[in-house]
Amino acid sequence: MTPKAQLDAFLDKFTPEMAKSTRGALAAMRKICPGAIELVYDNYNALAIGFATGERVRDVWFSIAVYPKWASLFFFKTLPLKDPQKLLKGSGKTTRHIVLKDGAKTLAEPGVRVLIDQALEKAGHPFKRGLKGRIVVKSISAKQRPRR
Repeated sequence: MTPKAQLDAFLDKFTPEMAKSTRGALAAMRKICPGAIELVYDNYNALAIGFATGERVRDVWFSIAVYPKWASLFFFKTLPLKDPQKLLKGSGKTTRHIVLKDGAKTLAEPGVRVLIDQALEKAGHPFKRGLKGRIVVKSISAKQRPRR
């Protein structure tokens, strides 16, 4: 099975609405992070897809974590960010997240785009147009919480 087919199978474990919302968010992130290597972890608690410049966890700049009832966009290594609308959740010094209430629509909201653009600026614009991205399935947990 190809990595793309594996990712699709992982998403199909969720409700149709959650799978559709996540696919929209992934498509939007692929435009934001052209040429990214998508590191996929089908973990016990969530399905996580990291947008990275290499195949190691330390190469991840953004990640989408999918849970049964919501998905979140995580920001790595670019904190602190100016967040006047208080969109970022959590109290981490290196990682914070935004709940994606409506997948790609949430990613397109002006406040969210400002945060993404700030993070890309701080990261030195690591994703370059014209590069071909790919999916790498890094781990599949044998035991998982229900996805629906």
